[in-house]
Amino acid sequence: MSAELSAKVLDKLKTLQMPGADKDIVSLGLVSDVFVSQGKAYFSISVPSESANSLEPLREQAAALASSVQGIEAATVVLTADRKAGSPASASAPQASRPTHGHAHAQPRTVAKQAIPGIGAIVAVASGKGGVGKSTTAVNLALALQANGLRAAVLDADIYGPSLPRLMKISGRPQQIDGRIRPMENYGMKVMSMGFLVDEGTAMIWRGPMIQSALLQMLREVAWGDLDVLIIDMPPGTGDVQLTLAQQAALAGAVIVSTPQDLALIDARKAVNMFNKVEVPILGIVENMSHFVCPNCGTSHDIFGHGGARAEADKIGAPFLGEIPLDMEIRLNSDAGSPVVVSHPDGPHAKAYREIARKLWDGIEGRAAPAFPDISFE
Repeated sequence: MSAELSAKVLDKLKTLQMPGADKDIVSLGLVSDVFVSQGKAYFSISVPSESANSLEPLREQAAALASSVQGIEAATVVLTADRKAGSPASASAPQASRPTHGHAHAQPRTVAKQAIPGIGAIVAVASGKGGVGKSTTAVNLALALQANGLRAAVLDADIYGPSLPRLMKISGRPQQIDGRIRPMENYGMKVMSMGFLVDEGTAMIWRGPMIQSALLQMLREVAWGDLDVLIIDMPPGTGDVQLTLAQQAALAGAVIVSTPQDLALIDARKAVNMFNKVEVPILGIVENMSHFVCPNCGTSHDIFGHGGARAEADKIGAPFLGEIPLDMEIRLNSDAGSPVVVSHPDGPHAKAYREIARKLWDGIEGRAAPAFPDISFE
């Protein structure tokens, strides 16, 4: 059924002519594979990067045509550009060859970075590997920014393993208003996640272009409103999701979460190197599960070592934002969908998150402030 719907969408798109050309966008080979899941179509259109803004009406027309197919409730469409690594964007018309997708050696697909109207800063919370408590850190960091008086929201970019619905204790489906998605909300914070759009047990078997389309829609077509900061909970590793957001979203910077042991720090360095390559500044490093305090005797135990993330931050010249202990209270409240910042706002863990949030925001403001020379008149 999905293949049949994909073919029908392509047939519809054959009626859409590329501006400045005498052929339709399908015949020119500009349309990626069309992926259909649960009544929604996902695809991209390859255009010259310098023409992305002027071709926005083309994207909207393509989305409308796809949505008009019986059996398709909505369409996620993104404009992309094929560019050879190390070469400037071509000013020529799009080539008629079909874009290459889903292969480790495919040419990178880029879109000009765009700021999101109303959002002051976008911060990626990332890690080099799973199991270091990145999502828990991202949620509590966003809530800590809010507790510090800022307008904050959080986007779950983990397409394959979304955890924010559970961490934020939110269920249901988001609604569309005037063509935009209304984010879900709890604890006074706006949240968007792929976990709201699919059932918890659904396996997301998506290729790169489909991930890109879904992410950009969740980022750009959600009614976020006016925010000081949007926290993006990245999936672990350095794959399609990380590159899509790093290359196409106007990130203020990234926060790296790691546990203290050497193996975790090795993977954290990979995340740092990836962001450096795409020119996204590292706003700081957080050492999670830094130590364990025995609830019976009060003795501190360095189960995963201690101080490794701080040493790594010093080594690469990045700010060290702080330490979060390995604590049963954090785990229990996270599993219950009641993050410690809101469930125990006066506790030591909430205070630690708020201090990390304060340092992060100071770093964002410091980078945003232009440097002017001191001029003295005598």
